[in-house]
Amino acid sequence: MARVDSLLSILTQQGANELRLGSDREPKMLAFGAPKKLSIPSTPEEMLRELLGEILDGEREQALRTRGRLDVSYEAAGLGAFQVRLTSRPGGGFDAVFVREAVRRPPVAAPAPTPAAALPPLPIAPVATSDALAQLVSAAFSLRASDLHLTDGAPPVVRVDGVLRRLGEDPVDVLTTLALGPAREEAIAHSRSVDLGIDVHGVCRARVHVFRTRDGLAASVRLLPGAAPSLASLHMPVPLDDLVDLPAGLVLVCGATGSGKSSTLAALAQEALKRRSIVLTTLEDPIEYELTAPHTSLVRRREVGRDVADFASGLRDALREDPNVLLVGEMRDPETIGLALTAAETGHLVLSSMHSRSAASTIERIVDAYPPERQAQIRVQLADSLRAVVVQRLLPRARGSGRLPCVEVLRGTHAVASLVREGRTAQIPSALQSGRREGMITLERCLADRVHAGEVRAEDARAVANEPASLASYLGKTDV
Repeated sequence: MARVDSLLSILTQQGANELRLGSDREPKMLAFGAPKKLSIPSTPEEMLRELLGEILDGEREQALRTRGRLDVSYEAAGLGAFQVRLTSRPGGGFDAVFVREAVRRPPVAAPAPTPAAALPPLPIAPVATSDALAQLVSAAFSLRASDLHLTDGAPPVVRVDGVLRRLGEDPVDVLTTLALGPAREEAIAHSRSVDLGIDVHGVCRARVHVFRTRDGLAASVRLLPGAAPSLASLHMPVPLDDLVDLPAGLVLVCGATGSGKSSTLAALAQEALKRRSIVLTTLEDPIEYELTAPHTSLVRRREVGRDVADFASGLRDALREDPNVLLVGEMRDPETIGLALTAAETGHLVLSSMHSRSAASTIERIVDAYPPERQAQIRVQLADSLRAVVVQRLLPRARGSGRLPCVEVLRGTHAVASLVREGRTAQIPSALQSGRREGMITLERCLADRVHAGEVRAEDARAVANEPASLASYLGKTDV
């Protein structure tokens, strides 16, 4: 019998099912993800080894050092069977998590099959939200925060109008706060990160990225309103609603993380559902905004990692599913890019996003994803299918709270298609400047218009401009 049985006895008496031990860490006891009070000081590594006893014998310790993780079974006298997960830390030390097998919650029986016409919609929020996380998300949402950041042993931090600030002073434990469950904790142990979507009832949806750092686990939580925004509510400086009427082609929304790409894509998709009779298929990682389809349209939502293995697989499937519009959360790799171009060429409207700073760099990123011998072919495909590139920035309002979008918009005119096909990407800024009548605008022109209207400050505009000299010219010497 290992000395840890005394702690496991406390666990069973308290109705808990999980005990977490770590060298030089305070033990934690949980009841199906909810923390239970266990007042014991941090456990020195030598003491932890004594507690584990035969559970961590020499052979298993050697295996743990080699693999970094080890799962073993342990029968505690009079207490039942436990599954023990041993994990070594990169900087030294190790952790042991005991999960009581006898009291695991039974799996929910799958419902009996129903006729195709009566199938319910796919669940948007497969992850249950812990009370601790719900409270933090509610507090962050009430402050109009765009993001919530969690780090083991540190207070939570929120981003409001682009500025970071602490949300209280109490440190958090990421695993306890998120209550991910054994399957997702195992995924983190293997891949070092995991993405998921959650729904905090009555507050908002959230996109959560959990990852390992030198100091332990961390999580970035992007807060999203439950329903997709309307295009009008985004306060775009130029109209974009005509994009949803396109019968086919590729529309890209680009920008850095946190620039509002997901909101714009969701607004375009919702507008298409409202104005047209379409089948809309989305591939997202994870599913974010709720999209509402009128009776004349149909929405099919697929989450990467849950409903489909990856974007490329989902796109291959989608081409056989009779879609009119495809929303691809992000074009990340050559295979996904190639399939998106093929879909756009074969009669589908494809809405997607990329991380890039300008319309010209978006073109180059797509082409550079391929080896030199294929780049000419990709330029031809892109020239034929590209309909628009929208590059976004979000800037704080000069008056009041909140942020406003500033955009660069490139339209797929004959002149632009010729530049793309012939590899003359350096001339795209000139095409943008001369294409105002076709709905094009440079980022610097848009920034200057916002500054002159008193909507954003000149210093904020300068901080995000791609061409400071061009912005200075638009602002005029008195504004420099």
